[in-house]
Amino acid sequence: MKQKKQQRPLQWHPAFYADLQIELDSEKQNLIYENEHQLGTKPLEIDVLIIKNKAEEPIFKNIGRIFQRYNIIEYKSPDDYVSISDYYKVYAYAYLYKSEHNIPRREMTITFACSRYPVKLMQYLKREKACEICKMDDGIYHIIGTDIPVQLISIHQLSREKNLWLRSIGGKLSGWKEAEELIREYKEHKWDKRYRSVMDLIVRVNRELFMEVKEMCQALEELMADEMEAMRESGWREGEKYGWESGKKCGTQEGMNRFARLSILLLKENHQEQLLKASEDAVYREELFKKYNI
Repeated sequence: MKQKKQQRPLQWHPAFYADLQIELDSEKQNLIYENEHQLGTKPLEIDVLIIKNKAEEPIFKNIGRIFQRYNIIEYKSPDDYVSISDYYKVYAYAYLYKSEHNIPRREMTITFACSRYPVKLMQYLKREKACEICKMDDGIYHIIGTDIPVQLISIHQLSREKNLWLRSIGGKLSGWKEAEELIREYKEHKWDKRYRSVMDLIVRVNRELFMEVKEMCQALEELMADEMEAMRESGWREGEKYGWESGKKCGTQEGMNRFARLSILLLKENHQEQLLKASEDAVYREELFKKYNI
């Protein structure tokens, strides 16, 4: 029995680190970034540390308006969330960093960035710590009443107009329109490795969406030739296990595209047996085309 080929794991944290720099690009002259800043000699790490060169100059980008001189960022990938324990862990990191560098509390902030709004944590802070939760912008909340200023960035709730790239690593895209906006912006920055890092992750997470629309796929072909070729080869290898090669028997490019879309849908629903039958039975294949409106 052949072993199932393991997919390359999604690298959420490097993409988030690149995305922060994209979002705050207009403030880059005043910001220094440190990825996975190590605390002391033990394996304790701050996800991202952002230091302002000029503490007195404000940051105008909505996600950075809270920033002081030293800004600790904790990021949670879409399949994770910020718990009460996480809150105290990051607070402990902040105080450890403060003690190591002899920093006044007023020069520090903490930011939690996550895809899931942490309902239990917010209820706990309001009930047990008498904190006030203030919505400052779409997806941006300041927690008032803490000795170090804290904000929460709820990635899925961010505005597409103001935070397109950061919002887009919150998991699945909302639809074709958001994908098209990303392609347009990526076209202007395709030589920037930060954008390439983020776009690579977005395309991998939303593979079916990008491959489904012909025009979108053509745009990606031009902009991300290497990444798309690797994705196609991976997809065809996977599909061939279940008879994807039989899609060629449909006779035309259109037939191949229809069978490819059907294959993706059946694989997503874990219907490998149906896919095998469709690859061999033209009548059954047509029935599935009608069922899935392909």
